[in-house]
Amino acid sequence: MLSPSEVKIVLEAALLAAQEPLPISELRKMFDEEIGADTIRRLLEELREAWKDRGVELAATASGWRFQTRASYQKFLERIHPEKAPRYSRAVLETLAIVAYRQPVTRGDIEEVRGVTVSAEVIGRLEARGWVEVIGHKEVPGRPALYATTKTFLDDLGLRSLQELPPLEDIAKTLDLTPTPPLDSQSAPAPQSEPDSQAAPDESAAAQPSAV
Repeated sequence: MLSPSEVKIVLEAALLAAQEPLPISELRKMFDEEIGADTIRRLLEELREAWKDRGVELAATASGWRFQTRASYQKFLERIHPEKAPRYSRAVLETLAIVAYRQPVTRGDIEEVRGVTVSAEVIGRLEARGWVEVIGHKEVPGRPALYATTKTFLDDLGLRSLQELPPLEDIAKTLDLTPTPPLDSQSAPAPQSEPDSQAAPDESAAAQPSAV
């Protein structure tokens, strides 16, 4: 039987080698599940504490645990590994914000809030990025798809759950958006089409810590 310090070394090695976050259930498999989830979680917290003063941190995300570069050092790494963040239009960012804070929502719900028709391309870009997915269908005529954010969306933001999302007002300031009224407020004007010629300039998605 491995000692706690030996288990931490195994956990550290596995997480440093992993390409994606590892949940506790997956980490337990390395020990034939003989070590309980609470023990693994405690050792992970000890490991996180041991790395607290380094340029890399151990973080818990929606999908599991991972080592990642601390955000404060990202600007230095970009000088030798320049990576251009994906650029998204205002329409895409507004749609993402609506899904994130009001989920689950239908395409009609999004159009009611935005006041314009949401193109299939906008939804498609969010689905292709892995940030939005269909989780069901609303039981109304036509059974429209219900959209919600994914674990990948939370992982990319370094969050464990939707409860950790910053206030909508903060997102609105970051994206230079005007906060929208609740869906159950007074009916919005009929959606109008959104010509590509009137699309807002692209805005870069916020840079996130790099996974190790």
